[in-house]
Amino acid sequence: MKIEFLLNGEAVSVEGEAPTRTLLDWLRENRGLKGTKEGCNEGDCGACSVLVTSSDENGSAHLAMNACILFLPQLHGKAVRTVEGLAEGDTLHPVQQAMVDHHGSQCGFCTPGFVMSMTAAHQSGNADHNDTLAGNLCRCTGYEPIIKAAKAAEAAPVSAAIAADATNLPAVDTLHGDDAFIPTNLAEFAHWYQENPNAILIGGATDVGLWVNKAFRDITPVAFLSQIPELRVISETDTGLRIGAGVTLNRLRNAIKTRHPDFATLIRRYGSTQVRNAATIGGNVANGSPIGDSPPALIALNARIRLQKGDTLREIPIEDFFVAYGKQDRTAGEFVESILIPPQEDRLKCYKLSKRFDQDISTILGCFSIPVKDGIVHGARLAFGGMAATPKRAIAVENALNGQPWNEATIRKAMACIASDFQPIADVRGSREYRLRTAENLLLRYFLEDQGERTRVLEERP
Repeated sequence: MKIEFLLNGEAVSVEGEAPTRTLLDWLRENRGLKGTKEGCNEGDCGACSVLVTSSDENGSAHLAMNACILFLPQLHGKAVRTVEGLAEGDTLHPVQQAMVDHHGSQCGFCTPGFVMSMTAAHQSGNADHNDTLAGNLCRCTGYEPIIKAAKAAEAAPVSAAIAADATNLPAVDTLHGDDAFIPTNLAEFAHWYQENPNAILIGGATDVGLWVNKAFRDITPVAFLSQIPELRVISETDTGLRIGAGVTLNRLRNAIKTRHPDFATLIRRYGSTQVRNAATIGGNVANGSPIGDSPPALIALNARIRLQKGDTLREIPIEDFFVAYGKQDRTAGEFVESILIPPQEDRLKCYKLSKRFDQDISTILGCFSIPVKDGIVHGARLAFGGMAATPKRAIAVENALNGQPWNEATIRKAMACIASDFQPIADVRGSREYRLRTAENLLLRYFLEDQGERTRVLEERP
């Protein structure tokens, strides 16, 4: 299998490497590009950030991504820029120069990662620096001079060399290897997976990457799905918004923010920009985690999941997909093809509680959609993560709300039903009692916010 991509503007081809060889290791060990650092090796610290350029039916994109959890086959047909590939001759990239001018580096370990995240944002015209740099950690300089540098570079021209990467990308063809497969259309993948049902499917590798880096698992054979255009489609249909399983969380965030802004806000807290640029909605759902961030929101929105096996499609309510811990309603050779969110009035609110505000695992996540007509609740849907072995609807709470007047007395009665729906466990993130009381309070929070109370942490910032 020959992987072809651009590296700092030059065409490269890679053969003979394991399909789970990370870009980080290859850059440092095979190419001597030591500016890309290994810190956490799990996509959390940003020291390994690189700029990845791609071009497809959705246009060109210049994205910061974590090289430590990017496998080489994921770069096929793309372009990679490291910190060594930014300067043009003796002239530093504007972001690099701004970091020098504003003293944005001290020990320097984290600096290349910051520079690459800032460069990706600069190339894309994104000036939300608190968001784009949330996935880069600095232990000594502090963030003020780094933010000042990012702001100072905003007006500088973008790099013509980086822009040219999008027009010089290698052609992409289906690649077959002994232990890896990179399909370029849905039909060929569906039939291959039917014949290889034990293969590991990789969308963004933000979860699977840790299986390799931390658990040292041999996950072959693998199929890399990011080159399948049918899985990247977001389309409006008569029955709602259909989201392909290969849609990244950042693309979903942008697509959903006008319909359900609270879902978009939740996605922003899912992980760093680098992680959301790689992670897919299909992967977030298919792994079946009881603390995955998107399933409770999708359940509250009455979403349906479409599964495919060979040429056969079936569609089920998304809450029925989660059968038990580590078990989903998915037969051998069947995969998540898309998710459908039906049209509806936006009544969704999502409340995530975690030790850290950004980029942390949920202790508890409550997502509620409670329509009210003429002062009466109808069609309430509530779902929680972190309260059971799977993401789960709060049926008893819904029954206590539906058909009742929308007032605090109704809410208080419904709060008492939480314990009928859930028997949460205690773990390092929270006790059973904490989870139950907090779940009750989140429902009250929804009501108070609906009455105009300010309940959001970010709303209280000066």
